[in-house]
Formats: sequence, C-alpha cells, structure tokens
Amino acid sequence: MFERFTKEARAVVTGAVEHAERGGAQTVEVEHMLLALLDGEGSRASFALASLGGGEWVESVRRALGEARRRAGLSQAESDALAGLGIDVAEIVARVEQVHGVGAMAGDRKDKRWWSGHRSFSRDAKDVLVRALRVAVDRRDRSIGDEHILLALTSRPGVAAEVLADHGVTHESVTRVLYGGGEAKAG
Repeated sequence: MFERFTKEARAVVTGAVEHAERGGAQTVEVEHMLLALLDGEGSRASFALASLGGGEWVESVRRALGEARRRAGLSQAESDALAGLGIDVAEIVARVEQVHGVGAMAGDRKDKRWWSGHRSFSRDAKDVLVRALRVAVDRRDRSIGDEHILLALTSRPGVAAEVLADHGVTHESVTRVLYGGGEAKAG
C-alpha cells in the first residue's frame, strides 16, 4: 500500500514516526499523524486545513492533543462520560502526576522495540491508513495523498477527530473544501 502514497502522504507517515520518537511513545498513534498533518506545507491537506482557519488554531490543537495525552489518551467526550459516573479524570491525573511526575499517564515507557528504532503503528493509526486507501479508491484516485489521510482521520471517532471538530474541521468541512468548490466555513 505504501507504494501508492504520494510524497506528501509519505511525509505524514514519516512525520508521525518522528513525532512518536520525540515524545518517547512506543507506538505511532493517530494523534502523531495529526501532528504530522499540521506540519505539512504546500499539500492538499495543508490547503484544506488553512482554508478552515488552520493558521489561527494550530497551537490550540497541539495543546489539546497534549492534554489528551496527559489523560492517557482519553477524549474529552470519554472524560465527560466518566464524570457522569462520578469519576473525575482531572483529579486522577493530578494525583498520579503528584506521585509519579507530569505526563506519567501518557504511557511513554521505553521497551526493546523502542531501543531497536522500530515504531509500530497502533491499531487505530493503521485503521486511518486503511481508511485513507478506501477514500482514495472510492474517489477513483490513483494514489493516496495526505488529503485522504486527513479525510480518514476525520471520519473516525477519537481524540484527533474530536480536537479537530472542536476547531471546525470535520469530515464534511474537509470534503467541502477539497471537492466542493474550495470554500468552507469552519463550524
């Protein structure tokens, strides 16, 4: 499948690996893919993100992803659902970090695979890549571009899609920008 990726899509994949390495993560997660998409310039996905106000909210997205990592990858919706059951995720994070240090729940433990230089992709990250292939096939595109990765990422539940949606970037808005006339309003 990787041979069908455009240069920009390959840059997202390698950028995601680099983000995982810098963060000390054992696996490449969907959030690393989003960070790599945010790093892109001059591509279809970067055009879509910029058209949806990306220059204004990129740092806010990065902070929101960092906060989700501190919550052990729980989305805000999941945290809210737990709060409905009387479980205060913020309090749990605070207590764990008080004892073990900031970021203790992020799960960034080093193991043998980490030291070998090999980063595997999580099940969710692999799902995004498979969805990107399906998006490209459904659109009858010959290759898989970073725009297909962005569309795949926004089409599935999870922290990355939730954070983007909070900033007005949804599957529908990205589709509208890329294929429906080039303009979209965030929201």
